[in-house]
Amino acid sequence: MISTWLTKTFGIKYPLILAPMFLVSNELMLVEAYKNGFIGCIPSLNFRTPEEFEKALINLTQKCNGKFGVNLIVNKSNIHIKKHLEVLERNPPAFIITSLGSPEETIKLLKPKGVKIFCDVVDVEYSLKVERLGADAIIAVNSGAGGHAGKIPTSILVPMLKKHCKIPVISAGGVGTGAGLLSSIALGAEGVSIGSPYIATIESSVSNEYKQAIVDYGAEDIVMTSKISGSPCSVIETPYLKKIGVEQNLFESILSKNKTAKKYVKMLTYYKGMKAVENAAFAATYKTVWVAGPSIEFVHKIESVQIITERIMAEYQVAIDEICLKNQQS
Repeated sequence: MISTWLTKTFGIKYPLILAPMFLVSNELMLVEAYKNGFIGCIPSLNFRTPEEFEKALINLTQKCNGKFGVNLIVNKSNIHIKKHLEVLERNPPAFIITSLGSPEETIKLLKPKGVKIFCDVVDVEYSLKVERLGADAIIAVNSGAGGHAGKIPTSILVPMLKKHCKIPVISAGGVGTGAGLLSSIALGAEGVSIGSPYIATIESSVSNEYKQAIVDYGAEDIVMTSKISGSPCSVIETPYLKKIGVEQNLFESILSKNKTAKKYVKMLTYYKGMKAVENAAFAATYKTVWVAGPSIEFVHKIESVQIITERIMAEYQVAIDEICLKNQQS
């Protein structure tokens, strides 16, 4: 049992969040997280219709005793945001993680319902903004995150945010071992959001090719690309990625800097990129675009959510024991 703000707030055993992963996260994974002493979060965009989304929320509320979260993309690229908020008002989860935009409307609508609002941040400036708006905690997205990553490593970002913000900090990115978890907690994080190691799980519904890629590739194979959403995103450098490159071409780059055109270019880039990710996630294709972070370095086979969690927590205890032993010896 590890006692932090996150564990005490939600009555969970471990200070872990099963990170929301586009197309990867599903109901079964969140239920398994709950059964194994922590909480999971799922993107609202993983459901094709508001009706499917609402049905999932009702199911998760029953199976997870309400202890789960939903990730909302809160900028204009999410054309379903209003409908998703309506569904969430009727079926409030334990927490929301907002990404890529202002959380103001989400906070106004859902905080009165008792929902804790967490906001993805990558720097101090935005952290202070969401704190003023009423966020309950910040998700410190560091340079080791999968998908949309920050630029600052955990060792700098967490203490920096702790220094300037009064609300709890949860670290996101780069953790795939118990020692990594201990390091984040020691830096001042109230919990850790872990995603990439859980892609290669039995419960995950992505293709076997995607799962096996998480096993076969490592930290050195992760690159950043702006071709998926218009914003830097960490992916596995497959032969296909090497072929098409990771940067926008000259024409796309010029349009992205045009005040009139850039909004539409980003929307088109996002649509095309997400379709490529979706196609690769569920079927074998040479156009492989697999989103992941460098923590796949610690994945050596496809396992269950339970086994991965047990290993991380066992490693956490070993790391603590080693520190205690060194202190005794000194």
